[in-house]
Amino acid sequence: NDHVIHIHMFTRRAASALDYRELARRRIPRFLFEYIDGGSYAEVTMRRNITDLEQVSLRQRVLNDVSSIDLSTTLFGRKQSLPIGLAPIGLAGMNARRGEVQAAHAAEAAGIPFCLSTVSACPLDEVAAHAREPFWFQLYMIRDRKFMKDLIAKAKEAKCSALVFTVDMPVPGSRYRDYRSGLAGSPGMMGAARRVWQAMLRPQWAWDVGVHGRPHQLGNVAPVLGKSSGLEDFFAWMRNNFDPKVTWSDLDFIRGLWDGPRIIKGILDPEDAKAALKLGADGIVVSNHGGRQLDGVLSTARALPPIADVVGGKMTVLADGGVRSGLD
Repeated sequence: NDHVIHIHMFTRRAASALDYRELARRRIPRFLFEYIDGGSYAEVTMRRNITDLEQVSLRQRVLNDVSSIDLSTTLFGRKQSLPIGLAPIGLAGMNARRGEVQAAHAAEAAGIPFCLSTVSACPLDEVAAHAREPFWFQLYMIRDRKFMKDLIAKAKEAKCSALVFTVDMPVPGSRYRDYRSGLAGSPGMMGAARRVWQAMLRPQWAWDVGVHGRPHQLGNVAPVLGKSSGLEDFFAWMRNNFDPKVTWSDLDFIRGLWDGPRIIKGILDPEDAKAALKLGADGIVVSNHGGRQLDGVLSTARALPPIADVVGGKMTVLADGGVRSGLD
């Protein structure tokens, strides 16, 4: 990281996203921090997401009345305070006690949507029991279509207001940091002992999440994993169950099960944006999975303009990746 952030070791205040990054690095075990902070392979795309956005110049006009500014917008029929939302994050519930529930409450307080990941720690029913507003649910294409059907049914029972279907992960990308930290490629007791040791070096996290944040499992996939629902089993399940044969025609399966807004996440090419529109998607997310999948592809800042030119005004276009402030 080119940025060096100096935060006094006893402070809990942060002025920017980079400050929060440093506080997180000090608070959570290394294997979790590297999972959140890292990208795939050499992390070229992850860096591009930031640098390409930084290189966008704003046009400044002066002497206009800016005393009253309204940042609210409407997404899929719901009014929200800001034109942003909380994207789905795998393992978020391992970073703070029942983290997805906390994230849902934070989104509600800010008046923005929250999207729950398929691979969250907190399952759909737990988040729904604590949420006061409907939230979105993110889904992967999995070989076991019955399991997908069951998840969609649970999302409907939880009164989720939109389904976000991620299409850029037919095969999980290789994330070197996860191997170096012991989150991946460390099977058996030795791998578990390595992660426990890292957790012991973060006593605040160990007490808040390690002791009081149980159960430590992937709530939505626990019915498939059964008793073996630890991190090691999760990664093995993900590698073995994500469907590399998926094509556009497979999305008809989703359309037949979900009658609410359908959002396709992982679009980087205008031709794919047109295909999503033709399929009847209500929206797309221009995304490269935060630079965590196919390394070397376009940044979202560069991919967005031509896509917006093709489908803008015909469907809702969202984007993620590289955002570090309101200025971005």
